Amino acid sequence: MAGRESAAGSASGRLLAVLAAFDHEHPALSLTDIARRAGLSLSTAHRLVAALTVWGALERDPGGVYHVGLRLWELAALAPRGLALRQAALPFLEDLYEATHENVQLAVRDGAEVVYTEWISGRSAVGVRIQVGARWPLHATGVGLALLAHAAPGVQDACCEGPLAAFTPYTITDPALLRRTLAEVRRTGVAVSSRQVTEDALSVAAPVRAADGSVVAAVSLVVPWAGARVPALIPAVRVAARGISRALGWRPPPTDRAGWAR
Repeated sequence: MAGRESAAGSASGRLLAVLAAFDHEHPALSLTDIARRAGLSLSTAHRLVAALTVWGALERDPGGVYHVGLRLWELAALAPRGLALRQAALPFLEDLYEATHENVQLAVRDGAEVVYTEWISGRSAVGVRIQVGARWPLHATGVGLALLAHAAPGVQDACCEGPLAAFTPYTITDPALLRRTLAEVRRTGVAVSSRQVTEDALSVAAPVRAADGSVVAAVSLVVPWAGARVPALIPAVRVAARGISRALGWRPPPTDRAGWAR
């Protein structure tokens, strides 16, 4: 029995390795590419890719190149932090965009990374290195800081103790500075990330709470760094975050006169 379970686990691991071969930098792969990136023999990759294609997890175009299939998208839409959160948040994200015509983002935490689940951008908004489904380290983005500040102490410790990747000269790479920044986010209820990912952009983010008060997502505005008026952006982001939180069932404690659970 143990041998069978081990074999099944190994087979499932190989299937997951095939799927993990795809990412935002590699959305289309040949069979040879899949085998190489998944660390599999070509014959094994061929068998697994064929099975995943029949099921709909992968699709093969006329040129013989494979892409992620719609079946996976259908499954991903069932994730409570995916489609359900997006549906609750979208009206407030659209209002925030109409009020600012800047980049509007919604994100959730997955381990030590932030995953973007929605993004609205205008033609004249500052360029960002973000797309739906993209992952970034928590310490380098506004939404990431908002989520990390309200994560469990163990998560914060792991992020502060681990290597802090730098993307610009302004990215927070000092653990002590990161801890002070997280404390400030908790104190003010907003996170400001200035030129951490690109040197021309600034992000203002606020946490989104579920019915039990836990932080489940973050919403942000990303604007040009030059001339950014942070005090004017904060109320708009807070209103959007509160609106999404209320749509998720959150209600501010009666003792919080500011209307925001800290």
